[in-house]
Amino acid sequence: MELLARVRDHWHSLGLPPGPVLVAVSGGADSVALLDLLVRTRDVHGFDLVAGHVDHGIHPDSGAVARQVAELAAELGVACDVEAAGLGPDTGETEAREARYRLLFALADRLGIGPVLTAHHADDQVETILLRVLGGSGPAGLAGMAPVTGRLVRPLLPFRRDELARYVEERGLVAWHDPANRDPAHLRSWLRQELLPMVRGRVQEADAHLVRVGALAARDRRAWDRLLDHLPDLDARTEGGGISVAANCLRSYDSTLAETLLLALARRVGCPLGPVRAARALDLLGKPSGRSAPLGQGWRAELAFGRLRLVAPDPVSSSVELCGAEGTGEWGRWRLRWRTEPSPERQTRDGFTAWFQPAPLVVRPWSPGDRVRPLAGTGRRLVVRCFQDARVPRSRREAWPVVTGGASVVWIPGVCRSDALLPSPGVEALRVDAEHA
Repeated sequence: MELLARVRDHWHSLGLPPGPVLVAVSGGADSVALLDLLVRTRDVHGFDLVAGHVDHGIHPDSGAVARQVAELAAELGVACDVEAAGLGPDTGETEAREARYRLLFALADRLGIGPVLTAHHADDQVETILLRVLGGSGPAGLAGMAPVTGRLVRPLLPFRRDELARYVEERGLVAWHDPANRDPAHLRSWLRQELLPMVRGRVQEADAHLVRVGALAARDRRAWDRLLDHLPDLDARTEGGGISVAANCLRSYDSTLAETLLLALARRVGCPLGPVRAARALDLLGKPSGRSAPLGQGWRAELAFGRLRLVAPDPVSSSVELCGAEGTGEWGRWRLRWRTEPSPERQTRDGFTAWFQPAPLVVRPWSPGDRVRPLAGTGRRLVVRCFQDARVPRSRREAWPVVTGGASVVWIPGVCRSDALLPSPGVEALRVDAEHA
C-alpha cells in the first residue's frame, strides 16, 4: 500500500476531532512530507491547517529556509506563521528544542489552536528509546514518544524516514537538509550516523528489539494511567490544563508509589516531569499550604486547599475591551461572550455570567491593591481576599481576569460581582459570559 493510502487509514487511530491544528514545519523532508500529506487527506481528517515555522537563527541559511517554508505553504493553500527565535550559532540542542516548542505553543495560543502536529517518525522513535536507555531513563521514559501527549500530536510515528524522503522526492517537493542532522557533535546525530549503524551491523533485529522495549514500557505507562481512575480517594481532577489530587491521600502512600502516581498524573496533562522534579513536587506535601515549586517549561507544583496541583503555564493577555452590543473575545485561556438582553431580577455574586449597565468594559489581569465593592456586601474588599474566599489557588490568580468599568473593578468571574454598574431588573443590559477553556 502506498504511503498516502496508509496515512489516510492512520488518521482515524489518532482520535482527533476536525478543527484547527498547527503543523510544525521545519523545512526538512519529514515536516514537508507531513504538511503535504495533511493537505492531500483533508477529506479524511477535516483539519483546518496552519503551518508554523520557527526560524532559530542558528544556521546562516535560516532566513532562506523560513521563506522556503512560507512559499511551500502558499503553494499548498495553507496559512503560515513564521516565528523568529534569534538564538545564534552557538545554541545547544536542548535550548533550541525548548525555544522551538515554546514559540510554537505560544503561536497556537494566539491563534486559538489546540493541537500542535510534529513530523516525528518511526526512526525518531528508535533513536529516542536508545537515547533514553543511554541516559538512564526510568521505565516510563523507555516508552518513547506517544502519538498524542497533551496538545502535542505525532501522526507519523508508524512511518519510516526513508519512505517519507521518497515521498518528498516523488512529489517534487523542496526540502532543506540541515547540516546539524549529520554533525556527530550533536548527540542524536552521532547516534544516528555512527552508533546505530554499528549496532545494526551486529544485531540484525536491533530496531525491532528497541521498538518492543518501547511497546512494553508504553503498556506499563497505560496501566498506571488507568489506575488513577480506580483510586477514588486520590480524587484526580483535570483543571485549567493541569491536574490536582487530594494531598492527604498522596501523602499516605510510600515514596515509591507516590512518585509513580505523580508521574502518571503529569503524563496525563503533558507536564514534563521526571523523578527529580517529582521529588520536588512531593516535598511540598510536608510544607505549609500555599507553597509552590517550579517544574520546568512554565509548569509549577502547588499545595493549596488540601490539594497538590500540577499547574500548567497559562497565557495571559494584557487587556481586552468588550466592544459593541454583541461579540466574543479571548483573554488567556478564558472565552468571553457578550450581548444585550433584559437584566434578571437578581444576580449572583459568584457566577460566571453578569449583567451591566451600558458602559465601556475592559478585561485585564488583577493587580495587588485592586479592590471591589461586593454585591449585597459592605465596604470595599481586596481582590486577593476575594480569591482566597473563593479558594482560587495562588498559581491561578495571575491568569484570572477582572472586568473593569472605568477605574473600578466591577466583576471577577466566578468569584465576586460588584454592585457597580448594576442594572435595574428588566431593563436592557449587557450580558457577559466568561468560561475558562
